[in-house]
Amino acid sequence: MEQRGWDQLDVLFVTGDAYIDHPAFGTPLLARLLESEGFRVGILGQPDWRSPEALKAMGRPRLFAAISSGAMDSMVSHYTAARKVRRNDAYTPGGAAGKRPNRATIAYTAAIKGAFKGLPTVIGGIEASLRRLAHYDYWDDAVRRSVLIDSKADLLVFGMAETALLDLSRRLAAGEEIGNVHDLPGTAFVARSAPGDALSLPSFEEVAEAPEAYNQAFRLAAEQASPFCGKPLAQAHGQRWVVVNRPSAPLSETQLDRVYALPFQRLPHPGYHEPIPAFEQIKFSVTSHRGCFGGCAFCAITHHQGKTIQSRSPGSIQAEVDRLSRHPEFRGTISDVGGPTANMYGLGCGDREAQAACRRGSCLFPSTCRHLRTSDRRAARLLRDLRRHPAVKHLFIASGIRYDLLPHQPDYFEDLLRHHVGGLLKVAPESSSERVTRIMRKPGPQMFARFLKDFRDRSMALGRRQAVVPYFISAHPGCALEDMVEVALFLRRHRLRVEQVQEFTPTPGSLATCIYHTGRDPFTGEAVHVPRQAKEKRLQKALLLWHLPENRRDVDEALRLCGREDARAELLAEKEGRPPGRGTPPPGRPAGRRPKGRPRRN
Repeated sequence: MEQRGWDQLDVLFVTGDAYIDHPAFGTPLLARLLESEGFRVGILGQPDWRSPEALKAMGRPRLFAAISSGAMDSMVSHYTAARKVRRNDAYTPGGAAGKRPNRATIAYTAAIKGAFKGLPTVIGGIEASLRRLAHYDYWDDAVRRSVLIDSKADLLVFGMAETALLDLSRRLAAGEEIGNVHDLPGTAFVARSAPGDALSLPSFEEVAEAPEAYNQAFRLAAEQASPFCGKPLAQAHGQRWVVVNRPSAPLSETQLDRVYALPFQRLPHPGYHEPIPAFEQIKFSVTSHRGCFGGCAFCAITHHQGKTIQSRSPGSIQAEVDRLSRHPEFRGTISDVGGPTANMYGLGCGDREAQAACRRGSCLFPSTCRHLRTSDRRAARLLRDLRRHPAVKHLFIASGIRYDLLPHQPDYFEDLLRHHVGGLLKVAPESSSERVTRIMRKPGPQMFARFLKDFRDRSMALGRRQAVVPYFISAHPGCALEDMVEVALFLRRHRLRVEQVQEFTPTPGSLATCIYHTGRDPFTGEAVHVPRQAKEKRLQKALLLWHLPENRRDVDEALRLCGREDARAELLAEKEGRPPGRGTPPPGRPAGRRPKGRPRRN
């Protein structure tokens, strides 16, 4: 501040992540955006929330404090699906755990209010976004109030927040009181009564008491998630109302290009002396787009980034590669060009009138929307142009691929296999049970089997030894032990060995979490089996990892409980001396380890 000649900040950012000046991390991106508009901003990365003096390091800001838990919900960051404490945190120097508090949004807001009496507080990021209404919390095993109520913040900004936070900063700088800011898209506030144009949801008290009311609230909120036609939502919490405005409009290509052209240093703060794992993963990666129209039941990306794909221009991406090439540590390898789903770059709705009225949660489920543009022309041309960059020797795609889009993208698929797979291609079928994939809102096993055949045939024709790394979820709502037996047999018959097994964790805001809590699909009313017991979860995971010798006893027990002794010979036959099937991890990569990929922006 002294070097810049500043005597006071306008906005103080507080985040549960280490400070990395890189566009893949939300707080630095928003801070750079406000800075470009003339605001004086500072960032406190992982401050000691127990020390008022630590929070006062840069003094009291003039306008407000912007508070985020970081790139992950703090409870997900701290605890496994089995509710065990994690021993590391990828967003902390040295991977050290415990540098952010539980329920970080609430803890940081309370600490800031204690340090700066009367200072307006604005909460945002993934934790605040997905907890903006009453929500089921897995760690309490109960429905909690909106985080806006529990934190006592003045305003909640949800989604990616560039437009909302910039507009808010301008209005407060012009003298408007934060208590009067009730009309900003992408924000939520507490009111004494519900606005006349808002859709009233079942109250916190009702959803906490009755699963049917919880399902109704979830369904009504999901139907208003469009930034083009959604209505404001209002949910009573006692005598107060949480009012959620419609989401902010997606950024245009020009707006997105401007954000990524900001002068990021692409480095952690120089005060850190240990590597930060999340930064090491994405140091030389490029974000080409944001948003996802897949609508998977277990995923919250659509609820945070939106369903609309917002793609940068090829020129903007080329300019970022130019900047990367001048980095002193750059050796010619770009680790990823992508987003939540790599092959959604340049895609979107082809009918503006239909988009303006659309309330579908997915453009792909239960079938591909007839208005969806699936051409791979822009994506294939982008990769071709980046390969020609004189400083680029290798360019990989590490973001996930939607294989059900690839039949519409022959050129992208060909280039992907020929140039951009570093031996292993990540895909996420998550299950191969028809019943379970329907609940997950994912393509079924026939589509995955066709993709595997096409991938292997094309790779063989290219003379490349490449394999698929499939990600599967165990204990997802709707998945019974019998379903997982079928999944294990599918893996065996298709010569696949799962490398990544993720036990389902009910994270706030997702459809799957709603089903986990209520036991019913909120859209169909269908009763859904929910694996809750530790034994069933253990046996499901063992079936996914059927090929590991240490799981033989659990696999045998699962088959016996399901009355599927007929599958014993296939799953438990001695395999010593047999060559591994194509699709198994190559030597040197143990099963159960996740390949490096991009962290999600908060």
